Amino acid sequence: MKPDLFESPDYYNLDDLLSEEHKLVRDAARSWVKRAVSPIIEDYAQRAEFPNEIIAGLAEIGAFGPYIPEEYGGAGLDQISYGLIMQEIERGDSGVRSTASVQSSLVMYPIFAYGTEEQRKRFLPDLASGKKMGCFGLTEPDHGSNPGGMVTRFADKGDHYLLNGAKLWISNSPFADLAVVWAKNEEGRIHGLIVERGMEGFSTPETHNKWSLRASATGELIFDNVKVPKENLLPGKNGLGAPLGCLDSARYGIAWGAIGAAMDCYDTALRYAKERSQFGKPIASFQLQQKKLAEMITEITKAQLLAFRLGQLKNEGRATTAQISMAKRNNVDMALKIAREARQVLGGMGITGEYSIMRHMMNLESVITYEGTHDIHLLITGADITGISAFK
Repeated sequence: MKPDLFESPDYYNLDDLLSEEHKLVRDAARSWVKRAVSPIIEDYAQRAEFPNEIIAGLAEIGAFGPYIPEEYGGAGLDQISYGLIMQEIERGDSGVRSTASVQSSLVMYPIFAYGTEEQRKRFLPDLASGKKMGCFGLTEPDHGSNPGGMVTRFADKGDHYLLNGAKLWISNSPFADLAVVWAKNEEGRIHGLIVERGMEGFSTPETHNKWSLRASATGELIFDNVKVPKENLLPGKNGLGAPLGCLDSARYGIAWGAIGAAMDCYDTALRYAKERSQFGKPIASFQLQQKKLAEMITEITKAQLLAFRLGQLKNEGRATTAQISMAKRNNVDMALKIAREARQVLGGMGITGEYSIMRHMMNLESVITYEGTHDIHLLITGADITGISAFK
């Protein structure tokens, strides 16, 4: 792969709206991605392997639970800082950002928000440092967009819970030390359980033959009469709203992360168009190429403004599920379209591993589907503005 020469587009001078801390956090993440991710990620994607050696670096830049208070090992940063970190990591690769998103929003967040003080102290510091890695079990083989239909169950056996079922499409599962698993009790109420590696009957087979997120470890969670200690139940919230609250945090991070992938595709296409010569002049001089590039920077700028305002609302505790849903849907769709247009700017070279565009494009096909599909997010917006749910 070519050297990482990335220069971040900022057409509307959004840096002026960021605090010095925001810029320091972002620049540290950007520098780390250039140094630790860009030189190796294409090789790992080609081999369909997750680069385990980057876990320590992700922890060092605060990518694991950046908004978790320092007393539990987090960085104690605000939501805009979290978004900027996700943006920079996904600029490197969506699969790497997925690893950080899951650890932060789907594992550390529910333990922090729904767990006991003992659970916070026991699990969060090791998760923040990367000493332990986690995953999130909600999606099932027969229940994707309808998580409330889940069939994974646990029963009260007096001194423990007995868990049975299966989860599918689980990022980090093959190497995770623990899983935050959502299952129904005997009354059909959804609860969160912390299931730890080594518990008898718990296995995490890896999913192979993916054309997308190839540098991310994806797998299943299998529970065959797993005995879960009662102290591993998350008591702070139950019902479907509990896992959906985690998804709000993760979708927010994706709304920022997708901008990073789009910026990388745009920057690559712009540089290539200036350097590539046909008919005796750079292809950037042709109207159709300028149209592509101008539309790319316009859409990126709109997405940046959307994410920044959403970050402000998150900091104020005012961001709604529907607002987060809109940003996730819009920004991922924007990034995928830019990846496709950028690939055309590069012609045949755009499909090779010498450039990042095709890898981004394949990754974004997963990102536009996971954490709520493109169509489901449209219906969330529709329900919000009409007051009528299309799901029932």
